Amino acid sequence: MRVLVAYESLFGSTHEIAEAIAEGIREARPDAQVDCLRVTEADPGLVEKADLLVVGGPTHMRGMTSGLSRKMGLQEHRKTAASQDSPHEVEPRAEGPGVREWFKTLPKTRRGGKAAAFDTRAAVHMAGGAAHGIARGLRHHGYELVAEPEGFIIEDTEGPLRTGEPDRAKAWAARLLAQPSYAS
Repeated sequence: MRVLVAYESLFGSTHEIAEAIAEGIREARPDAQVDCLRVTEADPGLVEKADLLVVGGPTHMRGMTSGLSRKMGLQEHRKTAASQDSPHEVEPRAEGPGVREWFKTLPKTRRGGKAAAFDTRAAVHMAGGAAHGIARGLRHHGYELVAEPEGFIIEDTEGPLRTGEPDRAKAWAARLLAQPSYAS
C-alpha cells in the first residue's frame, strides 16, 4: 500500500500533524510505503500512484488559505516577531503555493482513488476550518473520501498544537486504514 500525506504549513503546526498522520499509518501498516510532503513537492505522478491520498492545510479566514491570506499572515507574523521575541518561525517555502493552488494543477484521478482531508484550526467559536474545502477539492478531482474531514486544534494563530493533538492525529490515521478496502 502506498500513502501520500500532502500538506501546506506556515508555522509548523500543520506539518507536525501531517508527520503524526504519516507515523500513525506506518504504525498501523508497517508494510505501507508512506510519503509525507509539502503540496508543492507532491507532483501528479506521486499522487496518481497513491492508494490513499491524505491532504491537509491550515485554516485562514474560516477556510483554505489563499495567496492573499498567506501573505497577510506572514506580514502579521513579521510585524509581531520584530516587536517581540516570537517562538514561532516561518516554515521553509511557506510563501509558495498552498493547497488551493495545488488543486488547480492536480489532474482528476483516473482510478477512483481514496482520500481524506484534515486541517489545523483555532479552538474559537466560528473559527471555521479548511478540511471541508479540501474534501470538496478531493471529491471534485474524483476521490472517494474514506472519512469525514478532521480538524486538529492549535492554541494560537501560529501554534502550538493543543496537547494531545499529534496523538489524536496518529489514531485518526490508523482509523483511515480500518476501512474494508484496506483490510490486510
